[in-house]
Amino acid sequence: MFTFRFLVLLALAATPALAQKPAKLKYPTPDANQIYDAVEQPAVPKGGPAGYAQYLETHQKYPTAALQAKQEGTVNVSFVVEKNGSVGEVKVVHSVAPLLDAEAVRVIQSAPRWTPAHQRGVAVRQRVTAPVSFVLAPGSGETVEVPTNLTASTQPLPPGAVAAAPGTTSVIGTTANGTAIIRPEKSAQPVGGNVAFFSWIAANQRYPDLARKRHMQAKVPVEFTVQPDGSLTDVRVVQKHGSGMDEEAVRLIKASPKWEPALYQGRPIKQKMQLPVIFQL
Repeated sequence: MFTFRFLVLLALAATPALAQKPAKLKYPTPDANQIYDAVEQPAVPKGGPAGYAQYLETHQKYPTAALQAKQEGTVNVSFVVEKNGSVGEVKVVHSVAPLLDAEAVRVIQSAPRWTPAHQRGVAVRQRVTAPVSFVLAPGSGETVEVPTNLTASTQPLPPGAVAAAPGTTSVIGTTANGTAIIRPEKSAQPVGGNVAFFSWIAANQRYPDLARKRHMQAKVPVEFTVQPDGSLTDVRVVQKHGSGMDEEAVRLIKASPKWEPALYQGRPIKQKMQLPVIFQL
């Protein structure tokens, strides 16, 4: 009897544990309303990060008052990319100035839809933070001269406004020859933005042989006037460096594509600008 029981117990102990099937682990279904900060497959803007940055730069509208006050900086904006790729809950997390903050929010809201984030193969909501940079081009917001007949319908100059000395300008008043001086409502800027302009300069630059032999590098400041038709005239080097770099800087500016002219009361006007032409080996 003892032997029989012992054999039965031994047989049971040696039998593989196949009676219980291993439980399959099931990942919890993502909460439909949960907002993720980190996901397996992050949300992607149309055109990728580089294309999105280009969109923000080319579609921002620099507020006139901020331009005149020379306000610039980077506004960090937080928003949620929804499951359908739309953008919501847009808010400023790093402020620069009220007008720039508002414009940063506007340009983020107006951007194309994103490819939404995915977690475990399911589209989810994701919180994203993006920088919107406002950079003043040299000369932005400075005074410009316009023909007097263009300002005939504007308010007269305030009492006590005096003529500026020959060769100088003032924020408000008149020049010695009676030409009115104003600030543009929109400053002149390169078509496609500063990045596109400087990329064109770099691609079309002919590094002077003498400067190359001398291993010379420099930032040559060039002043020019953006005419109402967008052409660049009156090009001159502000500070000369020699070795052929001054001449090449002038050639590049003269040969560059037309700009978007400055605007006053919705009409194009001329504006003086100054930009550096960079020579780097």
